[in-house]
Amino acid sequence: MIIDSFELYTAKLKLKKPFITSLGVIEFSDHIFLKVYSENGEFGLGECAPTHDINGETIETCLAVSKQLTDSIIGISCYSHNLIYEKLNSVIYGHQSIKSAIDIACYDLASKSKKLPLYNYLGGKINKKIYTDYTVSLNDVDKMVEQAEQIVKKGFKIIKVKLGDNGKKDIERIKHIRKCIGDDKQIRIDANQGWNIEEAIDTLKNIDKYNIEYCEEPINRDLSFRLNEVKESSPVKIMADESLFTCYDAEMMVHGNHCDMFNLKIGKHGGLFETKKIVSIAEENNIPMQVGGFIESKIIFTVNCHLGHTSNLIKFFDCDSPLFHELNPIVGGLEYKNDWELSLPNSNGIGVDIEEDFLKNSTKII
Repeated sequence: MIIDSFELYTAKLKLKKPFITSLGVIEFSDHIFLKVYSENGEFGLGECAPTHDINGETIETCLAVSKQLTDSIIGISCYSHNLIYEKLNSVIYGHQSIKSAIDIACYDLASKSKKLPLYNYLGGKINKKIYTDYTVSLNDVDKMVEQAEQIVKKGFKIIKVKLGDNGKKDIERIKHIRKCIGDDKQIRIDANQGWNIEEAIDTLKNIDKYNIEYCEEPINRDLSFRLNEVKESSPVKIMADESLFTCYDAEMMVHGNHCDMFNLKIGKHGGLFETKKIVSIAEENNIPMQVGGFIESKIIFTVNCHLGHTSNLIKFFDCDSPLFHELNPIVGGLEYKNDWELSLPNSNGIGVDIEEDFLKNSTKII
């Protein structure tokens, strides 16, 4: 199955309400939707939503290199994932977002042509139930408590809370959220690099009594060589996110004893090929993993669910972003059950498509 051509579209999706973290406020998400075609007309679908403050990319930077990247793999078999990975990286270093969209589309095409669901193509099988959390945006205490209460009323049993602008305020936020939602709901926290080292240690020690499952990326990723200091002092387990881009980062995290868990995001790893290498490192070292993402559509989060069924150590699912958008242009894909269980479609490949009218109103690049 030879890669013959590509189509690439850009689009902007409005959020139902602003999404706030210690890194800033998001009201719209920018997307690239990409189709890769084989010589017989079959296609695979990929997506990225570049996030400038995390992976240093924008729609404009993605588009600047997109044609060079797609041209580099025309004429290659869609099953040659290692060669695709090597070709993309030979064109330019980094640019993980656009590379991930290309990589995912090739995996979709390959698994479709083999008439297999993506999780089967990746060597997985469905042998567990998976559930998503839902995120409370960073805000004043009363507004965050109100958000948490609304989330619980919708039936979510797992809440992720954005923190990181001030350690002392963060302790108060969690104190009041826990009091509001009771003791039977799980709380995860994400500081998005917002604390300094001393602040992180102090905050985590004081927040532990509210039964916190884990904390994502407590300190700036530039200080990740000192993340072990936080881990060794913290009663709350530490999950690496922004400090974990490549398989080499994963090795560094393991050998430096910097974290207890990995947060996988296909868009920061450059696609499934690199992500699978990180999963292998986690499995070799018995490190639990979460699958999450940026503010992408159901395409990426359906891929996350497929990936989640390839390893028993992928235990946590942060797959709420598609629920943030006012409009869902994706046909098929994961389904959210009444208890927020995540269910995959009974189809080959990723199991998604994009509404034709939506694409007609998007900006076509190639």
